[in-house]
Amino acid sequence: MKQISSSKRLIVKIGSSLIIDNSVGKVRKSWLESLALDVLSVKKRGTDVVLVSSGAIAIGRSLLKLKNTNLSLEESQAAAAVGQIKLSQVYQEALAPLGIMTAQVLLTLEDSENRRRYLNSRTTLNMLLSLDVVPIVNENDTVATDEIRFGDNDRLASQVAIMVGADNLILLSDIDGLFTANPHDDGSSKHLNEIKEITPQIEAMAGDSNSTFSKGGMRTKIIAAKSATNAGCSVVICNGKENYPLSNLLKGQKNTLFHAKNDPQTSRKNWISSMKVKGQIKIDIGAVNALKNGKSLLPAGVTEVFGSFSRGDPVEIIVKNGESFGKGLINYDNIEVSAIIGKQSSEVIDILGYSGRVSVVHRDNMVL
Repeated sequence: MKQISSSKRLIVKIGSSLIIDNSVGKVRKSWLESLALDVLSVKKRGTDVVLVSSGAIAIGRSLLKLKNTNLSLEESQAAAAVGQIKLSQVYQEALAPLGIMTAQVLLTLEDSENRRRYLNSRTTLNMLLSLDVVPIVNENDTVATDEIRFGDNDRLASQVAIMVGADNLILLSDIDGLFTANPHDDGSSKHLNEIKEITPQIEAMAGDSNSTFSKGGMRTKIIAAKSATNAGCSVVICNGKENYPLSNLLKGQKNTLFHAKNDPQTSRKNWISSMKVKGQIKIDIGAVNALKNGKSLLPAGVTEVFGSFSRGDPVEIIVKNGESFGKGLINYDNIEVSAIIGKQSSEVIDILGYSGRVSVVHRDNMVL
């Protein structure tokens, strides 16, 4: 697990069965405290950590004493509203004594599909990480209906990994990884240590959507792994039931590693390069030199704006003679950029009436 130990940004997904003892409906406090020590150890190596945790509905169900097995949508949302407070509290209580600050972040599928909301979510998570905070992410079950739900936190964790450019994602669950068949039904099934490419044959090993083995289990993990690895993030599936789950993994606990196709930054650059631009912005020679040196594009370097675009849209960056210099995701719409052309960043708030972003196009969202 050398690549995990050297990870720059790590996402850890925690299944409901790990944090909650379903037999009594209570939090597994000693397990959570051991996870907190693992997180501290990882952070001491200079790794950013995001926890994507299930458990809000399970906790809320217990607190509300809802006995029925299958909760209605309304009951699930009520349970999530009650349980989310407690879930955030137990993470805070476990991590705060170690000097680790936490933040609650609730997302829905809509937040990852709507460009503006995606960018807002990404910016918030990146800012929290830059402030050395550990975000605790969960699906916003209180407001999410079926059409805007991820449906499981495996896929949510994958989207969060893509959103923040993580290089590794660990899916902690109650299984040892991927097998050639359901090990509970087939004694001859074999455990797979690593997957270099997720082929149709690999996907078939997870079973179809109607199988008991795959429901809320391996199938969703394969889907999550496919998305994450395509974006440059390696994925590990392992059993996290025992205390100190991350330490156990680093010591060689059985797992399945899905190799990333590229590093996150290369994958993101390729994605931006493939996008169809919505407009153009012309820049001066000073901006050209700044961008060549790895700087972001500031309002002062923009000379003209062409086309109609919104915040988050891909735009072409051109130079004086109209030649294409690069492509990037814009931080303002065309009207706003036109208003701040040639201005210093400190002047933006007076012109637009709000502080906005420092850059017109951030270097991380740019390809030259």
